[in-house]
Amino acid sequence: MIFVDAIVVKVRDGQVRNTPFYVVMGVTVNGERDILGIWAGDGAEGARFWLQVFTELKNRGVEDVLIAVCDGIKGLTEAINTTWEQTVVQQCIVHLIRNSFRYAGRQHRDAIVKSLKPVYTAPSEQSAKDRFAEFAAEWGDRYPAIVQLWKSSWAEFVPFLEYDGEIRRVICTTNAIESINARYRRAVRARGHFPNEQAALNCLYLVTRSLDPTGGGRARWVMRWKPALNAFAITFAGRFERTTHS
Repeated sequence: MIFVDAIVVKVRDGQVRNTPFYVVMGVTVNGERDILGIWAGDGAEGARFWLQVFTELKNRGVEDVLIAVCDGIKGLTEAINTTWEQTVVQQCIVHLIRNSFRYAGRQHRDAIVKSLKPVYTAPSEQSAKDRFAEFAAEWGDRYPAIVQLWKSSWAEFVPFLEYDGEIRRVICTTNAIESINARYRRAVRARGHFPNEQAALNCLYLVTRSLDPTGGGRARWVMRWKPALNAFAITFAGRFERTTHS
């Protein structure tokens, strides 16, 4: 799997501006996680930008990706499927819920989460559609933008429903990359802003190098992923074994 996420860093380039830095984290068939790279963007990235990123990763040895989890970034799906034709692009469920909160009053957030849960925990796509129709009937008049957000993200959301509980669990949570991003954000906040993109990249690189100095975190991570790896071996039979033995 790969996870794609962004952190925003203040860069002083003539004037201070918010610059997105995209982090791509990979999890191998052995359950080991690695930061595959960090790329600076300008907020207007499209398919060409992402195609360069993923082509670089493929040239560096990422031969196949079973699932790519991301946050509906423009041009990303097309670039992934151009690079790895069989990859399933999955909308991050936690990000989808968080993005829904942009349009909701604070007093309604708990109720909205409760109403959305039957959608993303549904046993099938048809069941999810039925539960979403109920959600839209309840909240559509008050928050039509939330309904539209889920409709526009549906194609990248529904693959999630095909998997068993263990795979759903590792897709649904963003713990895989959020814990690392939290370390990046602490380091960035401590410095305020950076004179240029390279200085920011240097900082993020040094944080990456210091993430797990003893290797204990890597070992615990591998053990937590064992149930999911068994599910991947069954769901992606053939591709999973080929990658394991390549």
